[in-house]
Amino acid sequence: MVRLMKTTQKKLSEMGLFVYEQVERGRKPYVNIPQRGLGNVQFDKKQRMLALGDKSSKRYYMNVAHTRKFMQTMLVATYCKQLVDESKHAAIRELYYACKRSVAGTKDNTFEDQSESDPIVEDLEVSLDVLREQLNLTADRRGYLYGDITLKDGKDSFNCARLGRGGWSVPGTVEEIEVGDCTADYILAVETAAMADRLIEEKFAQKNRALIVATQGQAPRAVRRLLYRLHNEQKLPVIVFTDGDPWGWYIYSTIKHASINLAYLSERLSIPDARFVGMTMRDIETYGLQKVTERLKETDKARIKDLLAYEWFSHKAWQNELDLCKKLGVRIEQQALANKSLEFVAKKYLPDKIERKDFLP
Repeated sequence: MVRLMKTTQKKLSEMGLFVYEQVERGRKPYVNIPQRGLGNVQFDKKQRMLALGDKSSKRYYMNVAHTRKFMQTMLVATYCKQLVDESKHAAIRELYYACKRSVAGTKDNTFEDQSESDPIVEDLEVSLDVLREQLNLTADRRGYLYGDITLKDGKDSFNCARLGRGGWSVPGTVEEIEVGDCTADYILAVETAAMADRLIEEKFAQKNRALIVATQGQAPRAVRRLLYRLHNEQKLPVIVFTDGDPWGWYIYSTIKHASINLAYLSERLSIPDARFVGMTMRDIETYGLQKVTERLKETDKARIKDLLAYEWFSHKAWQNELDLCKKLGVRIEQQALANKSLEFVAKKYLPDKIERKDFLP
């Protein structure tokens, strides 16, 4: 970790020095920022993940269109350098307030809203090739881990199956977490906390030698980073369980292939070998769930259209799944399995499908 910290310090210092030298030479100072939009994101078929292209743009100080963002970039980089130098951590919300102030001689603020500071952090990540966590920035905590695995966080060592039914709350950064003994055979990433709680209550983890990770909606990057580390360091397969709708399926794709917004972090977040267990449209007929579906909304239909066009959803199995969802005009939630019984998902649905390897790619 000390080596990583020194590398981050060096990169931040070199960025500042680069700008300083331009000013000293009488040149227009700028920083080079790789473009992160969809137009510069491509699907790497060989690596099976989203990847950032080579397009970039120069952000000049002496440019009316760029001046504000240039100033914001320097403010955020300076604050991050201070955090790393002092070995302190700050939430991205704290960074926003720390860098927000009135510009002398004007009525303008350096930042009007956090929606301005968050993208600057991402710009620094991609331009410096560092993780936000290496800049000592953290996000709100969301997601938890339950199962027979021992972790060490600082001086504390604990087993995630002995922390009560709430498991271990995943912190904003997992870079310094040390992984110890683990008896699990695989990881089950679950979209909703309610379903994860149900599986814990039914002792699914113990009976099936599994780790349960609740993503609580779209998996935050700390959870995705944790899944990545456990998959690569412990060689644990990752199986994803979400609602049967385009939003749940996209949650799966971000775990598997990374996301468009964070394509520049694909090699540190994506798990190309991840598999999808459900919910699927086929489950509706297989398990007699026709009476507990919900009709698609217009936003759902629009999202299906988006997914059909994404190259990473071009596999025939996924095209068929999306087409069937559109044809049936319904979606199915994880909790719909409670229509069979509260124990059904833990005793029948998941064990049977996982044993048969009834997965979508």
